[in-house]
Amino acid sequence: MKKQKGFSLIELLIVVAIILIIAAIAIPNLLRARMAANESSAVASIRTITTGEVTYQTAYPTVGYAPALANLGGGLGVACVPSSTTACLIDSVLSSNGNPATSGKSGYSFTTGAGTAVGGVNSGYTVVAVPLSINQTGIRAFCAEEDAVVRVDPAGVCANTEPGVLVFNPLNQ
Repeated sequence: MKKQKGFSLIELLIVVAIILIIAAIAIPNLLRARMAANESSAVASIRTITTGEVTYQTAYPTVGYAPALANLGGGLGVACVPSSTTACLIDSVLSSNGNPATSGKSGYSFTTGAGTAVGGVNSGYTVVAVPLSINQTGIRAFCAEEDAVVRVDPAGVCANTEPGVLVFNPLNQ
């Protein structure tokens, strides 16, 4: 009788089992790496928005800080002409991202709010980056105000009680 060449069913099952074990180890690490990348992108975007807010306030002193995220950027797919309503300071993808129902940028939704208006001039701002899906696109939320310090909220919410005022638990900072 001739000896057949090939693999037995047991050998194939062992190879499949090894591949599944490697996948079970690698996939969670890949997801954690993606969440870490999303969080890094969110912090970088907060810094970009903060720089845009300071530049906006300098360019339009009669307005103060930008009243909305859309005021810092331009329209999607159109040429940007700088004005107080479209300052062209940040990219259009980030500036059109103010609606939490949108797909966001890198798994995060960004919103801004103007602080107290003194004499018709916005004297502060708040930027909030919240994960679109906590524990899937990111774990922590990030916030910044006119002091340009990026703060983190491990709970992933960065709650506002009133425009321009962030509430953080000091133990969580």
